[in-house]
Amino acid sequence: MKYRPMDMSGVKTYPLAERFNKVVMERDAATGVRAGMTVADLLASFPPQLASRDLLAVIDAVAAARAAGKPVVMALGGHVIKCGLQPVLKDLIEAGAITAFAVNGSVAIHDYEISLIGETSEDVGKVLHCGLFGMAEETGRDINRALREGVAKGQGFGEAVGSFILENGNPFSDKSLFAVCREHDIPITVHVALGTDIVHQHPTADGAVIGQASYTDFRIFASVVSELGDGGVYLNVGSAVLLPEVFLKALSIVQNLGYHVDNFTTANFDMQQHYRPLQNVVRRPTSGTGRGHTITGHHEIMLPLLAAGILDKMQC
Repeated sequence: MKYRPMDMSGVKTYPLAERFNKVVMERDAATGVRAGMTVADLLASFPPQLASRDLLAVIDAVAAARAAGKPVVMALGGHVIKCGLQPVLKDLIEAGAITAFAVNGSVAIHDYEISLIGETSEDVGKVLHCGLFGMAEETGRDINRALREGVAKGQGFGEAVGSFILENGNPFSDKSLFAVCREHDIPITVHVALGTDIVHQHPTADGAVIGQASYTDFRIFASVVSELGDGGVYLNVGSAVLLPEVFLKALSIVQNLGYHVDNFTTANFDMQQHYRPLQNVVRRPTSGTGRGHTITGHHEIMLPLLAAGILDKMQC
């Protein structure tokens, strides 16, 4: 053979005591858990490393932002609502922890259905091949009606749907994020891509109305983003493409108009990390003096934990 086994006898070593180590147990280890711990105790027990360090930094940033009167904006994908997390979001709203929401069209659909019947999320596989997927009468009829009426009043998508839920007296409106936002006068902007939502399939859909409602919300969202500088927080939870793109465009607009939007905190929460949230939420917007965080986990676990930490921190 051309090659023979390497002679390892001359390999040099050095004492372990001389090596730099990234993990020092006295500094970096968890403190342990016990029965009956408070939220503060539990969070303090986390090892100050990696994702737990990011989570604690986000909690601190949200509490600091609200103490300073700066906005905390949460962008949501539809899976967050399907997980039944509206009560957690409601608690954050009522505590003054979240000042605005930005969502995609699926959030509006799932939230509306919950407000009407207390249920949502059809079994797509069972009805797709018979042409019934997305064809529930009330969902398309009511949301498209809400948009027609709202646009006539100059409302955006989120305000129109939230107002319709309340004015229509939907039986489960107390479970609706849109209704709670309207009751607390908190912006919830809806950003749609035409053809992606089941309500676009219905005969009552009007592309011009949908577009106008969503574009009004985009302009409202830009106003919200313009106030993020010097201490605000932007959280992207479960949107892999649409909302990170919308955020980047809104940020570009407000910078173009002369607003100073720097030195703020962003975070991306999702079950897996994707290109656009990492670039358009975590890295690019915070490349000046901001701070970006990535936290991977299931929404039904991470959001209650995040909320508990925020609410506990805000009471300190």
